[in-house]
Amino acid sequence: MTIVQAATLVHATALVDPDASLGDGVEVGPFAIIGPRVVVGDRCQIGPRAILEQNVRLAAGVKVGAGSILGGEPQDLKYRGEETWVEIGPETVIREYSTINRGTAASGVTRVGSHCFLMSYVHLAHDCHVGDHVIIANGTQLAGHVTVNSRASLSGLVAVHQFVTIGSLAFVGGCSRVNQDIPPFVKAVGNPVELYGLNSVGLQRAGMEEETVRALKRVYRLFFNSELNISQAAERVRAEVAPLAEVTDFLEFIGRSNRGIPA
Repeated sequence: MTIVQAATLVHATALVDPDASLGDGVEVGPFAIIGPRVVVGDRCQIGPRAILEQNVRLAAGVKVGAGSILGGEPQDLKYRGEETWVEIGPETVIREYSTINRGTAASGVTRVGSHCFLMSYVHLAHDCHVGDHVIIANGTQLAGHVTVNSRASLSGLVAVHQFVTIGSLAFVGGCSRVNQDIPPFVKAVGNPVELYGLNSVGLQRAGMEEETVRALKRVYRLFFNSELNISQAAERVRAEVAPLAEVTDFLEFIGRSNRGIPA
């Protein structure tokens, strides 16, 4: 069998640093800039005037939209020029005019997982860690050290406070100010942000079993629709709800929350 490698196409007006590495089948658009210590995986597409400033690793199949800037210095006064990175997982799409800054010494990397969709004008500050299959809509801004777990969805114009964690399969509505941790599997919206039940549509789309959804509804009611405090609710859940993996994830998320949970 003959293996044919796809050609790498770099527009004549693009600038590629000699220290950068481009994989097979890469397309680099007009006036794009690829700086030092940038690794672009196979089949990546770099749009017109996009900038991969330095210390960026793109896995295979990543698309970077026009005018986006990846690998800029962290906007942190404590940053002293240490070597840090931006890492983007396979098949992730980053649309026009988004910005993703490098990490700081705190974690060393700003990371986005695989098969994510970051729409136009999204900003990820230093040391953000985004899981797989995450959707972040237009104009949403993540401050430093934010964690977004896999399959969460953030609507447009959401502002997320530094050190906040958003749980798996959570949904955050548009124009929300998120200054507290958002548990997995729930809907949250508002300024200040509030919880509005389970993310039923998201759970259904994810193929979650009905038994699991019923268990999570019981967990939600005990935590947020009862007179119990957090520790009392956790005790009731452990005593009354089947120890499914999703229930355990919910309890562990609540237990390690540093920013607190909205009502």
